[in-house]
Amino acid sequence: MRNNHEPNFADRQKTANKAKQALLKKAKEKDPTKDPKFAGRQEARRVAAIAREARLAERKAAREAEKARKAEEKADAEAARIAAEAAEKVRLVAEAEAAAAAEVERLAAQKAERDRRYAARKARRK
Repeated sequence: MRNNHEPNFADRQKTANKAKQALLKKAKEKDPTKDPKFAGRQEARRVAAIAREARLAERKAAREAEKARKAEEKADAEAARIAAEAAEKVRLVAEAEAAAAAEVERLAAQKAERDRRYAARKARRK
């Protein structure tokens, strides 16, 4: 005799519910919290997370220290550059003053030579 019974919607739904209940029961039996080693694994994970956070904080502090060091070096370099520019300006002003004094001296020497020649010419005429 053949089974000509075709499952209707209610039968299929009932079978699906039974399968879900079986899976749920199996999952509850495998609950990791019931495992005696579960607490140890959880503690190991917690310790690893704390160590990871410590390493991250250490790296962040190192990055901040490096950033502060670079900023300080940059500020020192900028101060040195400004001091060098100021010294260069002072040197240029001193050179300009020396050049102006040398020019005044040269002109005074030229005038003295002109006056001497003029006085010599006058002396020869008399």
